[in-house]
Amino acid sequence: MGSVEEDSGPGRAPLVAVAAAVVAAVSYSTFLLEHLLSPDLDVINGYVSELSAENQPSHLVYSGGDFVTGLLSITVAVTALLTLRRRRWAVTGWVFLALFGLCAIGDAIFPLDCAPSLQTWCALRERSGEVSFSHQFHAVTSSLVIACGVAALLTLSIAARRYGWWPPLARWGWMLALAETVFALSTVLAMLLGRWLGIIQRVQISVLVLGLVTVAWALWADRRRREARSRPPQTAREAS
Repeated sequence: MGSVEEDSGPGRAPLVAVAAAVVAAVSYSTFLLEHLLSPDLDVINGYVSELSAENQPSHLVYSGGDFVTGLLSITVAVTALLTLRRRRWAVTGWVFLALFGLCAIGDAIFPLDCAPSLQTWCALRERSGEVSFSHQFHAVTSSLVIACGVAALLTLSIAARRYGWWPPLARWGWMLALAETVFALSTVLAMLLGRWLGIIQRVQISVLVLGLVTVAWALWADRRRREARSRPPQTAREAS
């Protein structure tokens, strides 16, 4: 019979959930390849989404990264919901993680037509509304990615602290959610000033990457802790 502390734990997540969270973090970091694949884009002022614009040479790499991240984030969330203990804040967190994944897929399916910061004609078409539905809707999916990412980190952190689960999320989840919120609000100021938007967005994405890593870390650490507790104690002869 397990102890009260073990019985009240979240349960052990399958290894596939840990691996999916790690790969999702890696695939969401494709923007780091821009110095090799997209050197013309302005890192300081250019939108990250411009990397995956349909008329950019390596757009499939970046949109593919978003798609894979979305699919794997949904996999992590669904696996957690099916295999871990369901309590209100935890369920809410996994649902928001699934929505984050869905919106990341939306980013991949609805790319920009072109790169406004790189091409003047594109910026003029954007201002006059002569762009496709995909180009316009991309702003919606990108905003929802940030909102759902913040909500997932915050609610999973609350679950971790309230139920005594997942120490890495309890310690770092709310800090990452706060940092993401601060940088999200900073993008509004950057848009008004017309400067620094690119670098702020890249920091935003980096925070979300760290969030996915923290989820993987929390699930892995919990697996290791539960495995250690389930091992039979060594006898004196075995210990020697």
